[in-house]
Amino acid sequence: MHRPVRLRTVAVVGSESPDLPGQLDALPTDYRPHVAVIVVGGNDVTHRLPVALSAQHLHDTIRPLRERGAEVVVGTCPDLGALRAVPQPLRRLASSLSRRLAEIQDETAQRAGAEPVDLRRAVGPMFFDEPEAMFSLDRFHPSALGYRRTAEALLPAVCRAAEASLSSRRLPVPR
Repeated sequence: MHRPVRLRTVAVVGSESPDLPGQLDALPTDYRPHVAVIVVGGNDVTHRLPVALSAQHLHDTIRPLRERGAEVVVGTCPDLGALRAVPQPLRRLASSLSRRLAEIQDETAQRAGAEPVDLRRAVGPMFFDEPEAMFSLDRFHPSALGYRRTAEALLPAVCRAAEASLSSRRLPVPR
């Protein structure tokens, strides 16, 4: 793409889907991003947030971003079955719940006009096969390499979104 990029983040590590609207509210009202990236879900699963509620908060975050003229990329919930520190059968349950949330996030993102990226498929095998490299010392959060691989998985969708935004010069949708 060979263009300068200005990055602005309002993300907070450890957030759950209900935190997204507040993070969006932290942006100036006149801020018009070309692309927004949302990655959320793992904490929704570990804190047993109902899937429908997670999906509603995701939708309620994508919608105003689209109204501001942004293309939106959503990294869906990773497979928490990769968390070897979690004993069975809880790990199997976490895997099932995270997969279900990812499916709903995918559907929600598409319906709201965002592009979902299936992180379970894109980086999940690396987390399962190389947990020592992909997880940080707490064996729950990604390591620097884990975050890098996740960013690399999101990058093609982000580039497509940037190209779409720049080529269409889409204006914000009036309220």
